[in-house]
Amino acid sequence: MQTSKTSVTLVNAEGLIVGRMCSKVAKRLLNGEQVIILNAEKAVFSGKKKSKVAEAKQFLEVGAPERGPFHYRRPDRFLRKTVRGMLPFKQPKGKNAYKRLKVFMGIPLELKDQKMITFTEASSTNLKGPHFTLAEMAREVGWNEGK
Repeated sequence: MQTSKTSVTLVNAEGLIVGRMCSKVAKRLLNGEQVIILNAEKAVFSGKKKSKVAEAKQFLEVGAPERGPFHYRRPDRFLRKTVRGMLPFKQPKGKNAYKRLKVFMGIPLELKDQKMITFTEASSTNLKGPHFTLAEMAREVGWNEGK
């Protein structure tokens, strides 16, 4: 175990492309940082919504509901699982890195006034084609916001 205190990085996911942001976060986790992702539901997928939703729904059919694998529909859990896919999760360094990740929808009150970073190379402002948010994707595949 590490004895030194790890640095905490707050990432504002609003308007960032999911895959690019998650790869940057995974790299920071492997370097020993603790990463907290905020506004997970406002992250962006690039591409046509209809085809991406169809792809996600097909993926959800894999497995048995009582035995697994379990597929998350909440945006924060979905984003966390995406980062996990970019880590060597079956090795100890990947498991430890994954434990240093926290993902929130919105911004919790205790983190409200702290400085957040964003990745300019993952920004969706340069996207010319169709794109949609992670919240829209989650609603399409069965996320119940109120529960």
